[in-house]
Parts: sequence; C-alpha cells; structure tokens
Amino acid sequence: MRTLLMILSLLVSSRATADDLPGLTASRPTQGRFVETDKGFMIPYTTKIPGTEITFEMMPVPGGEFLLGSPETEPGRNADEGPQVRISVRPFWMARNEICWEEYHEYMALYSVFRKFEWAKIREVKDENQIDAITAPTEIYAVDFVYEFGKDPQLPAVTMTQYAARQYTKWLSGITGQQYRLPTEAEWEYAARGGTATMYSFGNTPMDLGKHARFAGNSKDNGPRKVGEGAPNQFGLCDMYGNVGEWCLDEKQTGGYEHLRILAAMTPDRPLTALETFITPKKVFPRVVRGGSWQSSMVECRSAARLGSDDTEWKMTDPDLPQSAWWYSDDPSRGIGFRIMRSLDEVPRPQMEIYWSADADELRLDNSARISGGRGVFGLVDRELPEAVKKIRAGKR
Repeated sequence: MRTLLMILSLLVSSRATADDLPGLTASRPTQGRFVETDKGFMIPYTTKIPGTEITFEMMPVPGGEFLLGSPETEPGRNADEGPQVRISVRPFWMARNEICWEEYHEYMALYSVFRKFEWAKIREVKDENQIDAITAPTEIYAVDFVYEFGKDPQLPAVTMTQYAARQYTKWLSGITGQQYRLPTEAEWEYAARGGTATMYSFGNTPMDLGKHARFAGNSKDNGPRKVGEGAPNQFGLCDMYGNVGEWCLDEKQTGGYEHLRILAAMTPDRPLTALETFITPKKVFPRVVRGGSWQSSMVECRSAARLGSDDTEWKMTDPDLPQSAWWYSDDPSRGIGFRIMRSLDEVPRPQMEIYWSADADELRLDNSARISGGRGVFGLVDRELPEAVKKIRAGKR
C-alpha cells in the first residue's frame, strides 16, 4: 500500500504546474529577483511553519558552474581547500537567514509532544510507518552554556549536532510537503560565492567583511547577532560569513578534495554535479561546517574555508553515555548553526532519507540505545502533525 501511495504521489507531483509550487511561477515576473529555469521562474517566497505564525524566507539561487575550493595563491588558504574541482549546480532555493531560535524551538517542543502521543497510544510509530518518523531533541543539558548570549527569538539557534539539524529538515519537510534539507558542501560554497571566484562574494578585501559578517574582529566576545542583520550577497543571502558556522551534509574527507578530483577524472566530458560530490558519511565526525562564526578570524570566514566537527572535543563535558545525539556542550559549538535549502528538482524519497536520517552505524546504535532506554522518542511527521499537536496540547486526542 505504501509503495502504491508513493507512486501516486510521484505521478501527482509530475503533473503539478509551476504555479502549484511555492516559489515557482509560470509567468515571468515584472519586478524583483527571479531565476528563469526549465520548470518556470523561481522567485523569493515566504512561508509559515504550519501550525504557527512563524515565517521563513527562501531565496532563489540560479544554476551554474564553479570551481569548488580555493586556488593555491589565496591568502589564508588551507591544504584541505584543494585541489579545486569544477562543479555543476542545479537551481535551488536557500533560506535567506540561518535558522533562529524562534524556528528551532518549535522543533525542540516536539519531544514532550511525542511523549504525550506515546502515552496516549496515538500516532504510534510502527515498522510500516517508521520511514515517516523522526526523533526530537531532548532537553538541553548545559542551559547556561547554550543560552549565554540570550534566548532572543531572532538569534541563530546553536549547539545542535548535524544529525539534529538534519532531523529538523525532515520535520519541516513532513509538515510542509516540500523537500527541505541541508546543503551539500558544494551547494553551500556556490551559494556563498554569489557567482564570484574571489575570497569573499564582495571581493578580495577582508576589511570589507564587517559589512556582511559578525566575526572575531567585531563581535567583542558578545556572541552572535540576530539573523539577517548583515548585508546580503548577490543571491540575497545574509550571514553566509560569520555569525554562526553552518552545517553541510558532507563528511570531511582526509586529503581535501582529492577524492573528488579522482571522481571527476572518470567523467572528463562534463563537470561533477553538486549531488555527485556528496558521499554518504560513514563516521559520526568530522562533518563539514562552513562560513565561520562570531568566534572566527577573517580568513576563517572565506567562501572556501572549512571546519570539521570534533565530537570528542565538542562534547567534552557531556556526562551522558552515550553522549547526546542532539546537543554539544563545549565550544566552538556556540558558533555552530545551520540554514536550509530546497532543490528545484525533487528527488526520490529514499534519497531524501539519506539526507535526513542517521547514517553512520555508531549514530544509529546510539539512537537505538537511547530509545530503548527511555531517553529518546520517535514521532511521525506529516501534514496532519500540526493539528495533532494543537489537540494534544488542548487535552484532546
């Protein structure tokens, strides 16, 4: 039955017109930013998180080609930023801003909601619907650490693991019916560059960074600032540099991009696509973080600069065994957040599961141990979830 429903869903999706999809119109806009594609005209769009009044804005990013990484002559360059590889990118939408606490708290609140569903034996997670389930973050252990710089709803959400960020995108996708996810590293860099090949989207002058970024030179140890306060780049994206570093889907491979150079040599007649550069991670860490943060230097905020996560260091003071799958307890995690994207091209559900769910064996085993030990909970995410949340909070079933 599930297979039949998935087939019917794909058939309906294939018949949808440009005007049926958010951010896509069949008619050429007469004003404002837009991206012409083979499926219609992509435009910026603002949408609500279903069941709330909270909105987020998505900006269209045109397709194109670019060189991933930095040239050997770039000041501040690290060896892991090469060798450069030519990449082809299909159009996509990316969030104008990093995910803020106002948005992330809605996801965090699901932990207690899923517990209530479990106790009431409603919306139960079973083998046949497990594919539609997520885990929600447990309560924050190090509250003073996480919120040292405040709980302002417009501050970027921080200290979540990459797995937590990915589960957030599955939740948002389930309740909106759209395919949101983290960007691949190639997609992130392409968006950050804004069509340029310079150190920053605004050129090669680090002293101009202050117009766009919150970084160590202007943060005065006061943490991140509210999202959207920096000047946007050519694609209308704010805070691609500084403020908080942003999770990408990729595992940080040893040898920089040598594995991509080898892969590209197998298709010499064309560049690699952005999705071809993504290799399903096998280890919990290091995962790729991009953009630098309020804790970073100017050179650490360049378009090509990379940071690899380190769970050993970032969870040093976490007393749990296994340690949290959702939260970090040590710096630099207060400078780590994320933003979401949505591809113009929908992909099959099994592929989206790779982008959303636990991948490394260690992570899957830790999650299973937490669930079986009562320290975690699964819940179903679909278009009916917001109404079900409303009812359970009102004491109704």
